[in-house]
Order: sequence, then structure tokens, then C-alpha cells
Amino acid sequence: MFTCGDDLAAAAAKKAVLALAEVLGFDPVDAGPLTQARLLEPLAMLWISLAYAYGHGPDIAFKLLRR
Repeated sequence: MFTCGDDLAAAAAKKAVLALAEVLGFDPVDAGPLTQARLLEPLAMLWISLAYAYGHGPDIAFKLLRR
């Protein structure tokens, strides 16, 4: 689960969101400041297209692989 945000007063909130994503079973990834959101939006559009327009269904996901 990619998250981003940059409000310095809300640093605790960002940590809480990452912790919540983990509790929900995701591997949370801090994608950096809020300006990164513009990069995450096309990724969401790709997911929606693959899931619905190309018939893969909503139970698909992207995964960040680390070495």
C-alpha cells in the first residue's frame, strides 16, 4: 500500500496510516511527499483498467519487490 503526504504537523498521522495499512494486511510503503500522489494516480488507473476493462477482476494487486 503506497501512501504519501508531507504535512510536517501530521507526521504522526502518516505513521498511523502506515500502521493501519499493515494491520489490514498490506505491506505499507511511504512513497514520499504529497507531490508523489500524481504518480500514484496513473497506477490506480492502470489497476482499474486491468481489473475491469480487461477482465482480471478486482482481486488483483501490484507488489513492490525488494532484493
